[in-house]
Amino acid sequence: MRELAVPPAMIEVATARRLVGDWSGACAAAHVDLDVDLRTLARTHGRGLAARVRADLRYLAPDLLRWHLPRIAPDGLLRPGLTMVLARYDAGFIAGLGSAAGDGTRCDGADSVYLVVRTPPAWAGAGQRISLALWDTASPATSARMHPHPRPNSRYRLDLHRHLWDSRRVGELRTRAGAGQFAAERLAAGDDPDPGVSATVPPGCAVDRWADEAGILLRAQGRRSGLVLVRCGARKRVVLDVWADDPPTVRISREHPRGGISALPVLPDAATWVLPDLELLRAGAITADRLHPLVASALGCDGLPTETSGITADGHRIVACRGERHRIGLVNGVLAALDHDPTEIRREELLAALTGTPMPCLQAIDRSLRQPDWLVDVCDRLDHGDIDGALTIVEAKLGADAVLRDGPLRDALEAAVRQRITYGLFRAGLPAPGRGHIPPDRYDRKGRRARPKHLALR
Repeated sequence: MRELAVPPAMIEVATARRLVGDWSGACAAAHVDLDVDLRTLARTHGRGLAARVRADLRYLAPDLLRWHLPRIAPDGLLRPGLTMVLARYDAGFIAGLGSAAGDGTRCDGADSVYLVVRTPPAWAGAGQRISLALWDTASPATSARMHPHPRPNSRYRLDLHRHLWDSRRVGELRTRAGAGQFAAERLAAGDDPDPGVSATVPPGCAVDRWADEAGILLRAQGRRSGLVLVRCGARKRVVLDVWADDPPTVRISREHPRGGISALPVLPDAATWVLPDLELLRAGAITADRLHPLVASALGCDGLPTETSGITADGHRIVACRGERHRIGLVNGVLAALDHDPTEIRREELLAALTGTPMPCLQAIDRSLRQPDWLVDVCDRLDHGDIDGALTIVEAKLGADAVLRDGPLRDALEAAVRQRITYGLFRAGLPAPGRGHIPPDRYDRKGRRARPKHLALR
């Protein structure tokens, strides 16, 4: 899935632009829209905060951020309608009196500014584009940007996991993902934080990292011990009692606070589950060359075997035509029958125009222009926003000058264009075609725009 969502071409271009300091160009290459105005930020909050945000943006790896964003089944699309914190800048830091909470330090300022990443709602999620913005707790109404859930989500937060997007700290991934030597030795020795934890949670949970990650979460709130809520599946919640030992230890708590478990701090989703890359590598399902380069380097996978790439040159397609084997290939940018003379081809095309049955070679060309065998691959790339990759496949198979005919292939490409228009309307704060005028602040729980009350019974 990630090969489609974060293709190698995107990684290459975004990395090249990031290394030369072009952070806005890197975001454009990774399909990230910018809603960050540093000049306005400097005017309203001071140059100190603007300089801190600019420094974080310079080292932001947008392709790595897209690689680690939460996704949903069954197609692996981005989880819609989310607002996730990348960094927090407390009022104390803005005034020069404190430190940045983005590093996990507690700040006591009443107001804070957050650097957030947002995913669009499901109805505008075509193209899988994301956006970077600033969320100001002092003026939340001006920070919403027509989003269904503009407030940062406490479960999906990346300010405590900067190694998932900050190129300066990507080396921490090995330890934070549990791939370090200490974690390996502890697992080999069978040292479980709590025997009851592993028996309670579903498979795939990073139980051996929960103690350390819960300690990081509590220290960010100025505490060293307490209760932490872990959401590890649909209607599956575990309350951990964290003890301030060295290293921290946890056990399942059977007692809940007076305000209920909803009042507890939530362990981030990135710390709840085992890193998918690490799990796939351990299972032998993928090789190191299929990982993001920064992830492979952080996990120490440089010496692992890689898959050899197949032949990329497209050969001629063989078709059984009237008892013979004929070739179909590209000629001057157009798919053509190579073993038939132009006169015969014009005669067969005229026969097809008169509702006759053309020869098998022309039938194969017609199927390729309407519903080819590789249509699923093109649709998958379109679903994940890799329009350039989808068009590359079409041009390689059919030629750059091919004229598509009515069929599923043309419908898929036209639908991708219409969905990009829908996303543009969402960015502009306008309703989607056919939805009518719907107030922007009315959405359902799935991130879709709700229907007006006067249309509810129609």
